[in-house]
Amino acid sequence: MNGQSIASYRTGDFDAAIATGMKAIDAATAALGPSDRNIATLASNVARMCDTALRRPEAEALYARALAIREKTLGPEHLEVASVLNNLAGVLRDEGKFAEAQPLYARALAIREKALGPDSPDVAASMSNLAATDRAMGRYDEAEPLLVRSLQIREKALGADNPEVATSLNNLAALHDARGDFDAAEPLYRLALKIRERHDPKSLETAAVLNNLGELYIAQHLPDRALTVLRRAYDIREKSLPAKHPDIMATRHDLWAVHMTRGEFALAEQFADEGQIGMTEDQRRKLAIPMASPGMSATRTK
Repeated sequence: MNGQSIASYRTGDFDAAIATGMKAIDAATAALGPSDRNIATLASNVARMCDTALRRPEAEALYARALAIREKTLGPEHLEVASVLNNLAGVLRDEGKFAEAQPLYARALAIREKALGPDSPDVAASMSNLAATDRAMGRYDEAEPLLVRSLQIREKALGADNPEVATSLNNLAALHDARGDFDAAEPLYRLALKIRERHDPKSLETAAVLNNLGELYIAQHLPDRALTVLRRAYDIREKSLPAKHPDIMATRHDLWAVHMTRGEFALAEQFADEGQIGMTEDQRRKLAIPMASPGMSATRTK
């Protein structure tokens, strides 16, 4: 059943994969007992499937089950415990439960540092995850040294052109972006994008950097630049993700905002959210009239 579950997952039939995976967990539990380490492995596998299918409450419960088994059978400082802590924290973060995710990421980091040493790429990954959660909570001063250290570890261990280095660059750029330091963020985003494009220009990771760069340009009131990178991000995501995936919806909203800013109202409506009320002709006309800026008149000039 586990093999069937994995096969269904690889073909994109997530519902069938999860259903078969749950049957495998039930069968293994009946045969081996609820605390067997194999149950933790099966639960983690199905949790990952649930996470991919955006069934996050189910993913959270399964990862929590795997964590309890591994802590009991392996002890609280085992590397397999760190792995499931990391995965559970990722689901919690995606659900917006940052305060719950943060201590789990911190535990995973402490376990990995003790077991692997301070210069391990796995330690860098934990630092990056913890820092991203700190950033989401507005804890920028706590996040920055973690991101800098993560970048240094990855560059030394993996080489400057490694995709994980691109991840660290993107995350450090996002911190500067969140602080409003756009001049510091843009070159880091661009370097991350350059690395991603060399490895796979049509990957979802490339799309993520493109989208971040586009949102930076929106914040800088540079709609022409934003449109170029957001359009690329949308084309990648549209081909790779379900239609209602949050990442696609985010890029659609950004494109809607850019086309509105450029006065391209018909194009904007192509990216409007489902059920969103379209503009009337009177609203279009009013939006086309330039608004007054500080110290300037809104009167049209010849």
